[in-house]
Amino acid sequence: MSEIFSSRDSDVPPPGFRRLAWNSGYGLTVGPLYEKDTEDGGYVRAFRVGPHHTNMLNNCHGGMLMGFADVAFGHVISHKTGLNWVTVRLVIDFVASPPLGAWVEGAGKLTGEDGDFRHIQGRIWVGDTTIATGTGIFKVWHVKR
Repeated sequence: MSEIFSSRDSDVPPPGFRRLAWNSGYGLTVGPLYEKDTEDGGYVRAFRVGPHHTNMLNNCHGGMLMGFADVAFGHVISHKTGLNWVTVRLVIDFVASPPLGAWVEGAGKLTGEDGDFRHIQGRIWVGDTTIATGTGIFKVWHVKR
């Protein structure tokens, strides 16, 4: 099955994904964004590359991938604990460029804790192709969402 979409199904995510209910702010601007739970108790966040995400080459802009990495990687904290978090440091290595229409997925894995700081390793992919990998440091806020 192709990872590229046609205009008639551009708003239909793959089975199991639900649209995130972000009705304001950043998520509304760059969305729609999606999420699904995985069988191992984890999650995957995703988006379809739309015209508003592309650069002059008609590929997903690196800034969009950085912003997506932030919300996909850091979400592991709130997914596991219900706590809010802010990004302290995010380092991304770009490996490939998803084209217009690609279904992009990403997730993070907790690799360490130091007081209020969480160390995360993450990956972004399209199908079997890695798009970007990265690491981040996120600070938790001890207020449940």
